[in-house]
Amino acid sequence: MSKNYKKKIDRFSDKKENANSPVKAKKHLGQHFLKDENIAEKIGDTLTLNGYNQVLEIGPGTGVLTKYLLQKDLKVFAMDLDTESIEYLNTNFELDHPEIKANKGFQVLEADFLKYDVQQIFREEQFAITGNFPYNISTQIVFKTLENRNQIPEFTGMFQKEVAKRICEKPGSKTYGILSVLTQAYYDAEYLFTVPPSVFNPPPKVDSGVLRLIRKENFSLECDEKLFFRVVKAAFQQRRKTLRNSLKTFNLSAELKEDSIFGQRPEQLSVAQFTQLTQKIAKDAISDQ
Repeated sequence: MSKNYKKKIDRFSDKKENANSPVKAKKHLGQHFLKDENIAEKIGDTLTLNGYNQVLEIGPGTGVLTKYLLQKDLKVFAMDLDTESIEYLNTNFELDHPEIKANKGFQVLEADFLKYDVQQIFREEQFAITGNFPYNISTQIVFKTLENRNQIPEFTGMFQKEVAKRICEKPGSKTYGILSVLTQAYYDAEYLFTVPPSVFNPPPKVDSGVLRLIRKENFSLECDEKLFFRVVKAAFQQRRKTLRNSLKTFNLSAELKEDSIFGQRPEQLSVAQFTQLTQKIAKDAISDQ
């Protein structure tokens, strides 16, 4: 079979699946709807239910994961920007899935998670986050989660495999970076399993990966947290350079720059070492005043 002929068959298959789907996948929203029930159930089971009884699903789409969340002892909130998805979840979703008992706590929210104040629905209460996240905003979702870490003890979901691996990466790797350090400062990160493109409609061009983040028991850093973020970001913006060179903007004293830690590159440092580095920079700034 020629490659061109195969592409025509694949395009026809995608159009047919889209026609049968209750919600049409939209490219500008980065949507790739999961169609494999086993994987949807498996993602739902990544939630441990420890320390919370509410979950926010971001990007529910056709509700393939939602229905497994509704079978758990959880109050489920499904948030999406797609008006077609919102309409389906509010109307025909329960009719299409009569096996799901009415969940009195189920709420569908048409909103942008990145701009939404989660305290509007959760106030000061704890909640988890899960979902098949749109690739184009997945890292922003993680950063927003970090901003709200006091309320989010657990986070699970699907990313591009490359992004999921980066979040969970350990020091010493080329893919270990800003996202790895900042996430692992507050959460224990675990890469769970890989998902092939064939189980999505339309299929993405790359593999996907599912991870779980569990908030650390003690998730407050022993340093100035705003300075910690600045140090980590500045260090990795010039990751090929040693810290002595990449952190020049902090106006470090000649004495501090002689510390052996400044002879290393950022990917060599653990979260604990970045914390120590931040403490040293803060102390150096005070002594210069």
